[in-house]
Amino acid sequence: QVQLVEFGGGLVQPGGSLRLSCAASGRIFSINAMAWYRQAPGKERELVATITRYGTTKYADSVKGRFAISRDNAKNTVYLQMNSLKPEDTAVYYCNAGRATSIPPYDYWGQGTQVTVSS
Repeated sequence: QVQLVEFGGGLVQPGGSLRLSCAASGRIFSINAMAWYRQAPGKERELVATITRYGTTKYADSVKGRFAISRDNAKNTVYLQMNSLKPEDTAVYYCNAGRATSIPPYDYWGQGTQVTVSS
């Protein structure tokens, strides 16, 4: 089994930046694609960004130009750099990973980390 643990959430002012990290442990050989989801109170979970093992990325329209997903395969870690943050970005952010090479969600989930954007 694979375990995912997120780090880096917190409170930030509008226009600020945060960098989220997600470290995988366990049977990490089963991981191929990785992704970030988020869920705001009262709203459904939405896909934020995906990245393949080889670095191909995709983004939700709402975060294009502001967020960047990356990964370090040697460290079994995926990152989400968030810039120009808006109050609308406030949500619990979830790391998602698995062996699938197709569309997410993938096999494993982190417990989530809270991001709050407020003045």
